[in-house]
Parts: sequence; C-alpha cells; structure tokens
Amino acid sequence: MEMKRINAGKLRAIGYEPRERTLRVELDDGSVIDYSGVGNEVWRRLSTSGSAWSYYRDNIEEEFTGRRGIVRTQKKPDPLDELFKAASDDAEP
Repeated sequence: MEMKRINAGKLRAIGYEPRERTLRVELDDGSVIDYSGVGNEVWRRLSTSGSAWSYYRDNIEEEFTGRRGIVRTQKKPDPLDELFKAASDDAEP
C-alpha cells in the first residue's frame, strides 16, 4: 500500500487499498491503524481534505473499527558509526 505523507494533527501518513477497501493511518506516536470496509469516497475526502485530522476524527475514527499496530522502520546505517567503530577497534585497551 502506498502511503501519502501528511502533517495534520496527529496524522503523519495515510494510505488506501481499494481492492481490500482498507484505509491505513500512521499517527505521530508511531502507531498504525488499519480500517476495513472503508469506501473510496471516504478515502477521497480524507486525502483531499484541508483539515484531514478533523475529517479523520469525525468520519473514520468513530465510524469504523480499526486494528492497531506499530510502524517498523528500518534504521539506515550511519556512516560515522563505521568510521568510529573502526577507530575504536584499532585502539589498544
């Protein structure tokens, strides 16, 4: 599912899978909520709303049952970690 990055209230990203009729929202605390049975019109209104957080609270959060999860992001390696790790490995105890 492709996620659209937004910054509206506590919303950080939203995505929709039309075949499954599943809406996914990512919140600022790192949690993800999947809502099933969400129609295309609800998605369209959320994704184009000037106040997506209000629309979400009023029309999705209270109207659909969500399943909560946690975003698992893969940390990108920091090149400085390798540099300093190599330097500390060479140091004598």
